[in-house]
Amino acid sequence: MSTGVTISSISDYAILGCGSVGFAVVEDLVDQGKDVLIIDRDESRVESLRDQDLDARRADIREPEAAELIADRSVVLILASDVEANKQAVTQIRETNGDQFIVARASDPVSGDELADLGADIVINPSTVIADSALRALESGELEHNAATLAEILTDTDGRFAIVTQSSPDPDSIASAGALQAIATHLGVESDIIYLGEIGHQENRAFVNLLGIDLHQWDDIEDRSVYDTVALVDHGSAEGLELDIDILIDHYEPDGEFDPAFADIRPNMSSTSTIMTKYIQEFDMNVTEEVATALLYGIRAETLDFKRDTTPADLTAAAYLYPFANHDTLEQVESPSMSPETLDVLAEAIANRDVQGSHLVSNAGYVRDREALMQAASHLLDLEGVTTTAVFGVAEETIFLAARSKDIRMDVGSVLEDAYGEMGEAAGHSTQASAEIPLGIFTGIDISDDTRDTLLSLTEEAVKRTLFDAMGVDEGSNGN
Repeated sequence: MSTGVTISSISDYAILGCGSVGFAVVEDLVDQGKDVLIIDRDESRVESLRDQDLDARRADIREPEAAELIADRSVVLILASDVEANKQAVTQIRETNGDQFIVARASDPVSGDELADLGADIVINPSTVIADSALRALESGELEHNAATLAEILTDTDGRFAIVTQSSPDPDSIASAGALQAIATHLGVESDIIYLGEIGHQENRAFVNLLGIDLHQWDDIEDRSVYDTVALVDHGSAEGLELDIDILIDHYEPDGEFDPAFADIRPNMSSTSTIMTKYIQEFDMNVTEEVATALLYGIRAETLDFKRDTTPADLTAAAYLYPFANHDTLEQVESPSMSPETLDVLAEAIANRDVQGSHLVSNAGYVRDREALMQAASHLLDLEGVTTTAVFGVAEETIFLAARSKDIRMDVGSVLEDAYGEMGEAAGHSTQASAEIPLGIFTGIDISDDTRDTLLSLTEEAVKRTLFDAMGVDEGSNGN
């Protein structure tokens, strides 16, 4: 039922049934300056309320008399512990007054549904409210404890603090590292953000350049002994790092075996940027424009602009960051200029596309920038009638494949795992995934300069056939 009532603008309330729950609500409303009329059938309780200068009247909330007494009230809260009495009260009010806004107390989901069917606009269950409050208090206490532990580890740092991102860091990893660096600076600890691979995707390079984030390539660091505290942020593997891990923060379970002094792993959150935003708040820091912009973009990128696996925590974090972020910078990051390499890969992918039904697979040939494959897969997803794309190419004697999907019935990450998991490596989400396969695995031919083109030709149909089979597509159903 829609009444058009805006609760914040209401000043006249009625409370029916004033036990402990009802009295707590009355106290809060009176403190807000609201006009509250209390109806209860217990005469001694009514007298006690009047002694406290409250407007209380005796009546049985199940009878028409109670509905008539509150006829001029905009909002009615029916809060008796007797749920059957609450049901009768809802019925009487609807029959007598019609369109008042009613909040009614239930005892379980069944009685909640019954009260809603009788006409209650909002149904509350005290046990659920208490449980939710307890969980929020637990989360708040856990965060406070974690922040104190993190601060203790950081302030014990004698040298420099190394913050390690993914090998080829994405916005979530870069933003999270930037936030942890800001926390370290807040605590007086000097730190460096480190990555082991390369920053490939154009959006990621634009992200780093526009925000002025200072990242260090691991191979370029001559004296690694200066780092006596090390954190992995949004990074599940320490392979190639050769340092002990002290801190681990991620929204995915790590791939390797770790025994850090501090770990905060939250698979129930969609991004590590969300986790780091909570720490920024817990440390009561003045978040800078650069950090706020980075974290907001990290959340948006990881949730596909709040369209993938978004949680209330992600939305709350984004709402906190929004006023501090530079939205002109965000727009520049999201619309970087296309490099000649990416344009070449996209052109090759368009020319070689094979469309079966709504699924497109394309061979982009030999590529220098494998990140361009993901950008090509994203652009091809805009073609009319296409819901899933996969673009593959060869670099460093390996077939790299990037896939995107907007088909809610398909988990493209699982598709690539089924297709190539046993012969290579596959990883990703329901909407975005990638795979790496040794070039010669389909043919058994040794790789040499003379056989590279032959291998690519031989493997093209095998790669496409394997992928279409994993998608459940009959080849030849539609071709473009």
